[in-house]
This record gives sequence, structure tokens and C-alpha cells, in this order.
Amino acid sequence: MTTKSSPLKILEKSSGKGLGRGNLGVVVARAGVGKTACLVHIAMDKLLRNEKLVHASLQDSPEKVTSYYNVIFSELVQALNLTNAADLKAQIDKHRMILAYLNQSFDLRRLRENLKNLSEKVGFVPDTIIVDGLDFSKAGVEIFEGFKKLAQEFNVEVWFSALSKGIQGDGKSQAIPAPADKFSSLFSIIIELQPTPSAVELSLLKGHEGSALLGEKVLLDPKTFLARG
Repeated sequence: MTTKSSPLKILEKSSGKGLGRGNLGVVVARAGVGKTACLVHIAMDKLLRNEKLVHASLQDSPEKVTSYYNVIFSELVQALNLTNAADLKAQIDKHRMILAYLNQSFDLRRLRENLKNLSEKVGFVPDTIIVDGLDFSKAGVEIFEGFKKLAQEFNVEVWFSALSKGIQGDGKSQAIPAPADKFSSLFSIIIELQPTPSAVELSLLKGHEGSALLGEKVLLDPKTFLARG
């Protein structure tokens, strides 16, 4: 997958390197707009660059998470006319580890222990961690401070999804929707997804310091989540 087709191209333009190790990023949207799909595309972009990734799901089983990846991969194969699909699929499966924390069983200590075990016992050292399903409305600042320390300790970048329950951007301002706004100082990159009649609009609400691209928008195909244009 190229940066031309990936929703990450807005982040590449923002900083030249995307989120970066030791940093936190978040995808904010209302229910049903495509937060998980966007996270999986971010993950897929990493995996297809031969990077290793841990996907931590707080809501879905490993089987369901795997199905998300399989569906999106199939759509990418068709949309991009990929001819080496089998090799790419093997690469994705090899470099991805799925951890599920169901029934409110997640805490940072468990994740830290899981990461240590993956490194020490099977030699799996991730470059990126995806955290899907964390309830920002019930979370305190302490957990994100803990994630920031974890990102620095393990030298990884960490991506979250956040359900928007407050204001939505009006297309002109870069107001961060609640409840993610309470923790904005801890995130290096904040992107928002909004539905339009024919696409999903991805907007950069917060970028790395000095970014001149706040408010930059990318239109995503609602089926494939590939960037248009």
C-alpha cells in the first residue's frame, strides 16, 4: 500500500514521519463512522512496511479483529490490483500480534507484562501498538500518562480510537470533540473522521509542533477507506 492511497498520507505530510516512536495518536469519530477501519488501515500501512505491530482490542475477540484485517486486505487487493497477495498476507500475519482484553479486563500492567513476554519469550518486539475500544468517557488522565510512559519505555507509537460524544468539527475550526479534548495535551496527533454524502472526511485536528497543516483534510472512500485523489 502506498502513501498515495493510505489515509496516513495526511500524517506523512504533517511531520514527514507520521506519529513517531514514544508518541500517542488518536482517531476520533461518532459511532459507525469507521474508527476501527481507520485504525486497521494505519496498522496495515505499518505491516506492509515490514514493521511489527500489536493490536490490543478491548471489545472484540481475536477472531473478530482478524476478520477486520482480512476484509480490509481483500478490499486493498482489489482496489490496488495487487498481484502478490499471498506473500503480503503472510507478511501481515507474521508481523501482527492480537491481544484481547474482554469484559473490562484491561489494565496497563497486563499490557506491559504481555509486551515483555512477547519480547523475552518469542522475540516479538513491536514498532506500533493499536488500542481499540478504550472508553475515553470513563478514563482518567492517569491511564494516558501511563500509556505515554509505556510508549517511551518500549519505544513504540500508540494509536487509539475515541468515540466522539461532544461537538463535531464544522469544517472550519479545529475544535477537538469531547471526551478526547480532556487529554489532548498528551496526544501528538489527533485526527477526526466525519461522514459526508459520498465519502468519509479525515481532518487533522492536532499535529506535531510546528505543523502548518492543521485542518488539512483527506477524503476517504467509505468502502475501502483509501484516500481519494
